[in-house]
Amino acid sequence: VMRLQSPQFQALFTPGLRSVAEMFEKKNYELRIAGGAVRDLLSGMTPQDIDFATTATPAEMKEMFTSAGVRLINNKGEKHGTITARLHEQNFEITTLRIDVVTDGRHAEVEFTTDWEKDAERRDLTINSMFLGLDGMLYDFFNGYEDLKNKKIRFVGKATERIQEDFLRILRYFRFYGRIAEEPGVHESSTLQAIKENAKGLAGISGERIWVELKKILLGNHVNHLVQLMYELDIAQYIGLPLDRDLDEFARVTKNIQNLCPKPMTVLTSLFKGKDDITNLDLRLKISKEEKNLGLFLMKHRQELTKAMGPEPLKPYQDFIMDSREANTNSKICELLKYQGEDHLLQELQQWTVPSFPVSGHDLRKMGMSSGKEIGAALQQLRDEWKKSGYHMDKEELLSCLKKL
Repeated sequence: VMRLQSPQFQALFTPGLRSVAEMFEKKNYELRIAGGAVRDLLSGMTPQDIDFATTATPAEMKEMFTSAGVRLINNKGEKHGTITARLHEQNFEITTLRIDVVTDGRHAEVEFTTDWEKDAERRDLTINSMFLGLDGMLYDFFNGYEDLKNKKIRFVGKATERIQEDFLRILRYFRFYGRIAEEPGVHESSTLQAIKENAKGLAGISGERIWVELKKILLGNHVNHLVQLMYELDIAQYIGLPLDRDLDEFARVTKNIQNLCPKPMTVLTSLFKGKDDITNLDLRLKISKEEKNLGLFLMKHRQELTKAMGPEPLKPYQDFIMDSREANTNSKICELLKYQGEDHLLQELQQWTVPSFPVSGHDLRKMGMSSGKEIGAALQQLRDEWKKSGYHMDKEELLSCLKKL
């Protein structure tokens, strides 16, 4: 028996939560914190989202909140047992305990219950299956707290059964492994076997859901190990990853990029050999236009756009930005530097302000030029001189330079 009383736990008790707790207590409905928030609190972290579980049915909650004049929002979750109440400028998402009656690997038909253990049993991983009473009491039916302390990722009960209820859980296993486990490669062989046997089930999961999980895996720890494992367990082909891949480049880039906060697409592009790989990924996962463009940009420039030898290593990148007509070239170049592992140049570029070309057509007209063609050519010449100077020449220097040209 364990009772949590950490500062992070105490901080949850806002006026809103106190009011909600009071209402449930008055009606003798049990209310506990569930899932990921419990895991975060036990790890000493402040949870981003808090889900609550209760023995009250959706109808009982609606009746209780409505009669107290509490606003209910978003009734989409109601058939799955979730009611969202808004009190004191805060949303509270509260779900009735449930059992999965029928599942097809994507969706489940649920039945409500008042049995906390039955609800915990249908959750994916032991570390996500715990509940925390509002008095700080931990309810842990599957040794989730032990696993959390030992940094172990295990499915609740039998891995095969949990995976077949929702095949996306394969990727959730990888995501939490990258978030919790200290070492790569410490998996239970029966878990890996269950994943391999059910990998094909991922083919039926929507691209959008897969991409949400994959992005988190790409930004977590042990990413090189986990992606290699996806290939070994025959997962890659079902989630849009290329069969002909460059695992050496991926290993190199994931090492380079570790502390540079890359975008997921920057990490993933290192696996790809050609444009088709990005097209196929997009067809399967419906990535955003911005993500697709970033992938194509990195693939095109990762080898030929590199730092200059000599005193100005950043200059090729600055020139590229200055010559570009696109709005977000600067951020793409930052991602390219992360990809290349150039952290010092990245810092330099982030502190660099893109300079404005100091001469305009108006200045040249004042000097007596009138033909548009002549002005265009002169401006181009001056831009070249300005570029050679490392963008340091000012208007006077450039115009006096024009007289010599």
